[in-house]
Amino acid sequence: MKRCLAVTGAAVLLLAGCGAQEEPQAAAGPVSIDYWLWDTAQQPQYQACADAFHKANPNYTVKITQYGWDDYWNTLTTAFVSGTAPDVFVGHLSRYPQLAAQGQILPLDDQVTKDKVDLSIYQDGLADLWVAKDGKRYGLPKDFDTVATIYNTDKLKEAGIKPEEMAELTWNPQDGGTYEKVIARLTVDKNGKRGDEPGFDKTKVATYGLGLNGSGAGFGQTEWSQYAMSNGWQYGDQNPWPTKFNYADPKFKETIKWFTSLIDKGYVPTMDIVNSGVGQIDAYGAGKYAMVSEGSWNTKTYWNLKGVKSALAPTPIGPTGKRASLFNGLADNISASTDSPDAAWAWVKFLGSPACQEEIVAKEAIVFPAIKTATVKAEQAFKDAGIDVKPFTMHVQEGTTHLAPIAEHWADITATMTETMDAIFSFKADVNSLDQANATVNGYFG
Repeated sequence: MKRCLAVTGAAVLLLAGCGAQEEPQAAAGPVSIDYWLWDTAQQPQYQACADAFHKANPNYTVKITQYGWDDYWNTLTTAFVSGTAPDVFVGHLSRYPQLAAQGQILPLDDQVTKDKVDLSIYQDGLADLWVAKDGKRYGLPKDFDTVATIYNTDKLKEAGIKPEEMAELTWNPQDGGTYEKVIARLTVDKNGKRGDEPGFDKTKVATYGLGLNGSGAGFGQTEWSQYAMSNGWQYGDQNPWPTKFNYADPKFKETIKWFTSLIDKGYVPTMDIVNSGVGQIDAYGAGKYAMVSEGSWNTKTYWNLKGVKSALAPTPIGPTGKRASLFNGLADNISASTDSPDAAWAWVKFLGSPACQEEIVAKEAIVFPAIKTATVKAEQAFKDAGIDVKPFTMHVQEGTTHLAPIAEHWADITATMTETMDAIFSFKADVNSLDQANATVNGYFG
């Protein structure tokens, strides 16, 4: 999953920066560009971009296909093998390095230079994420995402907690700080007892103080990354392209030990509940979770839930004295097997331009576009929809973002860490099992 990564009018629909760029050469005949994405919430806004792109380039038509996250990558892998991959598809930081190494996606350096694409228009650091270890660029940033807390305002009021308290919560791995106190207070068993009251029954919980998506594997974007990083931990010795990972670091171990203690105390759902088939969003909507840690890309989905009033709070301040959030972002990749590389590049360039990001995407209040000026428009669009997104954007403004890890062997890392973290979160193993997992992960790098 999990993701700011901004010119109006037809005359400038193909601008991707402050300076004019050359129009792509029109194809001899009509070209249909096959484009895949995984987020159903974003499909309408990119269809609007496709329509604007076609209006400016009548010979180019974009056909959009949407898959769910899991099906998306499985289907894409099969398509590469069978030679039926789309011309362009939404890429992910954890996936593109392997695709680039295998020669399955095209570098964009020549096109970026030729068309004078201005990379400075994007939020700082985002464009760098799409330069692979071979030094070549494989994408133009399309959006960015950070993490914050979404909470049920009615449940907060019932617990006697004031909204302003949520803005200054702190946590530590010893007793959880004021953050754990709030989680405990918001937890209610089926007899009406709260998690901080005598007689609370952790085996019969009606509402968990904090929801859970899963164990987070080796990424933990919305599960535990914000806690570990605000405890002074980093994924590896460098980013991007770490040569060793730090999953056995004491700071990581104590973070995970604390977080899983919330499950043991009954404040956070067990892995059995998480894996029951009811997702975090639906469980929150049903009142099973009082608050959740979430990525900005899902904000509008929570606000669209019927019968639930929500608000946002920032991630808690950790032992470092600062908050933390992963800074992730998406881009579009061009398949090496495309029959229409010029058309594919024209579409990718448009997706990375103000004409798409500022004039269309920002106004939909679904994600934060990558272009700086578009971020401002997106914030206003969210505000117009009754959503104060400062808890997400403050990380960018205050410098508390941490770039998402970009590494070789990510599929292998994910497999190892999924098994290990699932076992820890299910209490089938303790945090010391991270020693062997870390050794295995580092073994992938020789």
